[in-house]
Amino acid sequence: MPQTYSIGEMGRLTNTKVETIRYYERAGLLTSPPRSAGNYRVYTQKHLGRLGFIRRARELGFPLNQVRMLLDLAAQTDRSCEDVDILVREHILEIDRKIRDLHSLRQELNHLLKQCQHGEIGECRIIDALGR
Repeated sequence: MPQTYSIGEMGRLTNTKVETIRYYERAGLLTSPPRSAGNYRVYTQKHLGRLGFIRRARELGFPLNQVRMLLDLAAQTDRSCEDVDILVREHILEIDRKIRDLHSLRQELNHLLKQCQHGEIGECRIIDALGR
């Protein structure tokens, strides 16, 4: 008999909250498992592998729409990897954009901090700049 898992076991094995697993089911990323006689979800090794894939893709910062595309591509084993490469390149470009934005934000905050006179809040240049 194949190995089966409860939703709690799936969560523990993949470090995923139960509510997140249910969300992935509602979003169509994870197929709804059959139910036991007691109406509990009964997951298989296939569910566990797919959830692990989703979790790893999310850890790498892929948004859900791209995770869905990666799952679809992963199911087409005889297809070229070109579309996967394109998705990853697009994701890297987005990461690079976010890094530039964060760097710019850091510079702006450092600039504000250097203007600090260490006086009273009523004269604080940082509070003043945030209020504009």
